[in-house]
Amino acid sequence: MSAGGSDPSGERDGRIAGEGPLHDDAADSAPLQGRRRRGVYLLPNLFTTGVLFSGFFAIVSAIDGEYITAAIAIFVAMVLDTLDGRVARMTDTQSEFGAQYDSLSDLVSFGVAPALIVYLWQLHDLGNFGWVAAFFFATAAALRLARFNSRLAVSDKRFFQGLPSPASAALLVGMVWVLEDWGVPAELADPYVIGILIVTVLAGAAMVSNLTYFSFKDMDFKHRVPFFAIVGVVVALMLLALDPPKVLLAGFVIYALSGPLLTLERWRRHRRRAPAEE
Repeated sequence: MSAGGSDPSGERDGRIAGEGPLHDDAADSAPLQGRRRRGVYLLPNLFTTGVLFSGFFAIVSAIDGEYITAAIAIFVAMVLDTLDGRVARMTDTQSEFGAQYDSLSDLVSFGVAPALIVYLWQLHDLGNFGWVAAFFFATAAALRLARFNSRLAVSDKRFFQGLPSPASAALLVGMVWVLEDWGVPAELADPYVIGILIVTVLAGAAMVSNLTYFSFKDMDFKHRVPFFAIVGVVVALMLLALDPPKVLLAGFVIYALSGPLLTLERWRRHRRRAPAEE
């Protein structure tokens, strides 16, 4: 019989009945497909692991009294945290596992680690007030991340609600880096330590606030930009090379202060549009 005819005893009927090569191939491929589904993407998760490693290394460095090293490790974690998301989008390797892993790493590196660093650095002198302030910062980071994840589908990608946890961590460790770079005494007077406590509490409160911050997620690096944008980047790199701790701290202080200003401006615009809509 020709190949195009019907043959009840032929090869095709054997495959339908679960006999012959087709059945064996399907049985062999099923476990492989299951294993592929259970796998994770390596490249973006390597960067996320780097974030977690940097945060853990910062904690160990702070325990050893190496506060500048601990601060630098947090800034390294910030760079890696920026890269893991961009790499995942560029390589189309986004996954729910990666998102959860990223959040857990952020909690360690930008919540627990900065809180422990500032506590071991100066806040321990304040006794219970010191560790409670550090705990508040760590808890605020956890709440900030949980709120961000729960509202991811409905939030405006151009803005953040509350100060992002990496920026808040940068305020704390930037302060530590600058003061250590200045050679401040190991034991500061009580008024200065209280000031550090206030900064810690305010940084935590900013994370769980309703203040609006630019996310910079709508920036497009694939298209042309004005020439002066490149000049601005070069100037920023020059300033950063001259005095990294002060420039980084100043930059994140400006970003933290931009939240109240941006929130006020958006509120004013809303007030102006409201009568026109009525």
